[in-house]
Amino acid sequence: MVTLIDKRDGEAERTGEAPRHPEKAHRPDTPVLRKPAWIRVKAPGSAGYAGTAFIVRGNGLHTVCEEAGCPNIGECWEKKHATMMIMGDTCTRACAFCNVKTGIPGALDAVEPENVARAVATLGLNHVVVTSVDRDDLDDGGAAHFAATILAIRSAAPATTIEVLTPDFLKKGPRPLETVIAARPDVFNHNLETVPGLYLGIRPGARYFHSLRLLQRAKELDPTVFTKSGIMVGLGEKRNEVLQLMDDLRSADVDFLTIGQYLQPTRKHAAVDRFVEPAEFDSYKAHAYAKGFLMVASSPLTRSSYLAGDDFAKLKTARLAKTTHDAVNTV
Repeated sequence: MVTLIDKRDGEAERTGEAPRHPEKAHRPDTPVLRKPAWIRVKAPGSAGYAGTAFIVRGNGLHTVCEEAGCPNIGECWEKKHATMMIMGDTCTRACAFCNVKTGIPGALDAVEPENVARAVATLGLNHVVVTSVDRDDLDDGGAAHFAATILAIRSAAPATTIEVLTPDFLKKGPRPLETVIAARPDVFNHNLETVPGLYLGIRPGARYFHSLRLLQRAKELDPTVFTKSGIMVGLGEKRNEVLQLMDDLRSADVDFLTIGQYLQPTRKHAAVDRFVEPAEFDSYKAHAYAKGFLMVASSPLTRSSYLAGDDFAKLKTARLAKTTHDAVNTV
């Protein structure tokens, strides 16, 4: 089993380097629960993994797979599936669950969109997920950079479908979202992350209903775009809160829901409240489908971009089936 506790903060402290999470450095350590048998991941190190790493490094790119400490990196990179993280490796937010470095980010890299597109073409991806750090320092939150990346991928790899996982663009007005949607991604994803009652402690820089409205507005701007959101469980949420969140997302006409187990990156991050058993994930999936989601991924190791290409194919099939069913029933 691969350890999922990140050691880099401790190494930074010993070497005198700035910690990845300065806002958490002086917090008391939180307890680390023993992981159950069903939290098992494949250790990275295959030839395919090395090949993906070579392409990512060669283009000077960051991936959320590495920066967020995703447990599925070994499996995904072996298949040459990497989730691109644009606009640098430093986030302006300080969420209690996230392992991405926090601080003052540098200037945007003007050639990054082309570098991402080149990597996507070299990897031969049928479907790519592009996400980013939060960039509250930018007037548009980085929306134009997202749009430029989408357009560059369309040029370099026209057959590749594109999924964007964006920040919330909080306090940036309506134009950033309009800019991203105008670039015509195939999937617009923005994660709610957790239930509203936990936002103050887990996602203090965000606002639940703003994120919900962002998803709703994306579908209003382009009814053909697939919308997607994800949450973590095991942070202290109640079952009825998760079910209410599903209803909120369906009211916003969100198509796709992902649910995964929260895994604590370091002892300075929010503690795991409990490990949710696989049967409970299956129950959440059944409830979500019953509420009308076209696609649901729910398991302990589910992450937003895990198996995203396979899930996108299922999502298209589900929409076609629903459209056909609705057309037959209206005749």
